[in-house]
Amino acid sequence: MAIGAESAGLEPVTAIALVGGLGVAAQWLAWRFHLPGIVLMLAAGLLIGPGLGILDPARDFGDLLTPFVSVAVAIILFEGGLTLDFRTLRGAEQGVRRLVMFGVPIGWLLSALALHVVGGLSWPSATVFGGIMIVTGPTVIAPLLRQARLNRRPAQLLQWEAIINDPIGALAAVLAFQVVVISAAAVSVEHAVWSILQGVAAAGAAGACAGWVLAGSFRRGYVPEYMKVPVLFAGVLAIFAITESVLRESGLLAVTVMGMVMANAHLPSYAELRRFKEHATILLVSGVFILLAANLDSDTLALINWHAVALVAVVILIVRPVTVLLSLIGTSIPFPERVLVGLTGPRGVILVAVAGFFGDRLVALGIEDAAFLTPFAFALVGASVVLHGFTLAPLARVLGLAGRGVPGLILAGSTPFAVALARAIRDLDINVIVTDSNHARLRLARDAALPVFWGDILSEAAEHSVEIMQFSRVLALTDNDAYNTLVATDLAPEFGRNNVFQLARSAPEGKRHSLPATLGGRIIAGGLTCQDIALRMEQGWDVRSTHLTKAFGLKEWHDVAQDAVVLAIHGPDGTLSFVTGALPDTVAPDSQILWLGHSRHVKNPVAPSGQD
Repeated sequence: MAIGAESAGLEPVTAIALVGGLGVAAQWLAWRFHLPGIVLMLAAGLLIGPGLGILDPARDFGDLLTPFVSVAVAIILFEGGLTLDFRTLRGAEQGVRRLVMFGVPIGWLLSALALHVVGGLSWPSATVFGGIMIVTGPTVIAPLLRQARLNRRPAQLLQWEAIINDPIGALAAVLAFQVVVISAAAVSVEHAVWSILQGVAAAGAAGACAGWVLAGSFRRGYVPEYMKVPVLFAGVLAIFAITESVLRESGLLAVTVMGMVMANAHLPSYAELRRFKEHATILLVSGVFILLAANLDSDTLALINWHAVALVAVVILIVRPVTVLLSLIGTSIPFPERVLVGLTGPRGVILVAVAGFFGDRLVALGIEDAAFLTPFAFALVGASVVLHGFTLAPLARVLGLAGRGVPGLILAGSTPFAVALARAIRDLDINVIVTDSNHARLRLARDAALPVFWGDILSEAAEHSVEIMQFSRVLALTDNDAYNTLVATDLAPEFGRNNVFQLARSAPEGKRHSLPATLGGRIIAGGLTCQDIALRMEQGWDVRSTHLTKAFGLKEWHDVAQDAVVLAIHGPDGTLSFVTGALPDTVAPDSQILWLGHSRHVKNPVAPSGQD
């Protein structure tokens, strides 16, 4: 008997707090130790549910459990639709179109065959669940892509396929379920099919109209800034409820279309809206997954047998690769990218939620083997996430589709100091790119054989031309304080505030001219401003590198270069840490320090950015 099995249950507020705390903790641990977050959430749900018996969602939430999960999934898919800006599809349109138009029916057919032949399920259960299995989890794909640092096109293919196929998979299951219902009832096939098509059309039209109306009201100023997010959430809930009343599960399509329409409306406040919902989605994904895992019982888990293990292997290693390779025949997508996409198909929370929904209804219709759907969904999610979580990055590097070594740096501004620093970083075998909107200034970087991007790093062109996934940090080093602050502030949410740096701003004449401390990035170069550094560069200062040993450590280097400025420390493990405050007391032997100084600071002057 599970510990706490005789408990009267948790109060709903306590249960919500427990689920929320465990969800956030699981995602933080996943970030901290570079682990797949969904696996930790699965473990947490199984621990407090069937393991210790602390939480029984069906008991503790009662009738509220199903509507809560449904609304949470709808919001998750809406946020996913908000990421589908058609401008980001450049170079991947053909592949995404094929993966949707051909991948869905091929994947549905192959999945149903695998479920029937390998899993031993009846055709009704196999057909319904086969539609659900075509989905790949957008909430799982996103962190995997950040961790693997894939090139743009394969990352786009995986992300768009995951988001678009989520509602399509749910609707495929709806269609198959309606066929099963028709076979058990005296309803004409023509009438049922017509009703389904009407529901799908109405859901898509409702979502598109809602997105168009909300986008127009936001653009025209009919909704104040502080009410945009509440109005948006209310609109999502309203459209979901209305379309669900027309056709069960069609609300998923409606909210996804609504998100896509708003994503392509180019709203000024679009970034803020999406970031807020990303935060809400993190909480909802955690909560839903832990609740579904905790809702399992020992009898359901016992259904995971050798059939399930064999079925998981067939789905991941055969069905998914064959589906992708067949769908992309005749496209211009290189074969390595097809292989990577084919071998990457992690499933997520939508699969589990929809599988549980239809599994219960099939069992109610007398199809007993449908009880296998929920435990198999968890097995497939756990196995696929663990497998792809640990193999995607190595596989991408082997195929030449991801960055190698330490993540690179973007240096905004082709000033003499920025170019010298970029050369020194490149000499450490760390990828760098120098960006500037002034073509003439980029000549310094080009003459140094550095990779460059001609344009504004904040522009739409940069999103399409710079392999953002290959870089983890940004240095704003132009000679314009305001622009440096703008770059650091704008890119901080994407790269993380600890990973954006800039030069110190010139001291304002008074408080009325100073900027809030919340703007900008971390200050490097010992607090020197761009004018201070430009003056020193004119006087013969340069960026240099010194190798530290046990005999010649940081103290000895200080004796030689007393007024030099330490910029960064390259550790023996290959990490590059920028100095944003006081220097550390000690530095590990075999480290290298990058510093700004004059030739008089070295006993034997060397070439700029050279090894002392």
